[in-house]
Formats: sequence, structure tokens, C-alpha cells
Amino acid sequence: MGARRVGAAGAARRGVVRIRRAEGRDAGRLTRLVRSSRAYEGRYASMVEGYRVGPDYIEAHRVFVAVEEIPGDAGPGERVLGFYSLMVEPAELDLMFVSDQAQGYGIGRRLVEHMRGEARRAGIDGVRVVSHPPAEGFYRSVGARPVGTVPANPPAVMWDRPEFVFPVASVASVASVAPVVPEGPVVPEVPVADSGTGE
Repeated sequence: MGARRVGAAGAARRGVVRIRRAEGRDAGRLTRLVRSSRAYEGRYASMVEGYRVGPDYIEAHRVFVAVEEIPGDAGPGERVLGFYSLMVEPAELDLMFVSDQAQGYGIGRRLVEHMRGEARRAGIDGVRVVSHPPAEGFYRSVGARPVGTVPANPPAVMWDRPEFVFPVASVASVASVAPVVPEGPVVPEVPVADSGTGE
């Protein structure tokens, strides 16, 4: 998931990617992103069938969304590229999804770094994640350390899942580091089905 650089001409044609706190109006788009994820096709489809990210969930947890700001004649709009949800007690990355069209442009890495910053500000030194099996390689690549396996729990979950912990650096050790999530264009123009807002 490495970031791609684009020249000035490309930057003028594309929006800027930023990470912001999710709002209740994002619920429908986040739900569609989860349900349409190719990572949950085939035998994994039952995990997201009927899944809902509701305004109540967004209100109760630290949910952040990566959006591409799109300029337009009627005012700026935005396209959802991915999101994550951080639970504080106990510290766990509950959800993390990147839109299929935005895969491979560093969005997942930016979300992970943002999540680590949020955890650091909350005084957390490690964040647990129970990985969807196809995402195991990604979590390893962004520094999550394997700590075990969560056994299958039929009928809800029919397969074992790898368990990881993201170490979170202390504030003192990152004080001199530049911001981790710079704004900038990284995603090409692609057709996206969920360009609307709300549910």
C-alpha cells in the first residue's frame, strides 16, 4: 500500500486527502464500504452481510474517515476512501476498511499512523487488533506484532483469526517527528458508487 506521488498537474485535477472525525451523516457511506469490500467475498461474505455502521456507533467510538476533497461548481464535495474505529477501553482497533478503488495508494498506512496518534493522545501504549485473515500481511507490514490466534467461534466466525498488537510510541519519542498524515493527493480519479452522503 505505498503512496504514489503525482505532479502539480495531477494535483490540480484531484482532490486533497485528509483524515477527519466521522459524523453521523457518514453512517450510510461507511456501511456501504464495509458491505461491498472485496476482502469479504466468498466464504467471508457472511461476516459483513447485514453489517451496519450506525450513527450510534460513530457517536460511541473514535471513528475517523479518510476523505478525498473534490472541488465542484456547486461547492466542494468529498469521497470516502477508508475509515477506522479505535476503542479505548480495552484498547482495540475495532474496524478498518479501505475502499477497493483506493487500495494501493497508502490510505491504509495513513489510517494506521493516525490511529497510533489517537492512541498516543489517549495514553494507550498498545492497540490490539483481531485481523481478518486476508489482512494479516497488511497488519504485519505496518508494524503490528503477532501475539496469538483467536479461535473460530461458530456460527458467528467460522475460522481462526490472527491477533496482533500495535505498539504505540510515547509522546516524547515522537515529539520531533513531522506530522504523520500529511494532506496531499494520492488517489487517482475512479468511479465510486458511494458518492452520496448519509444513509
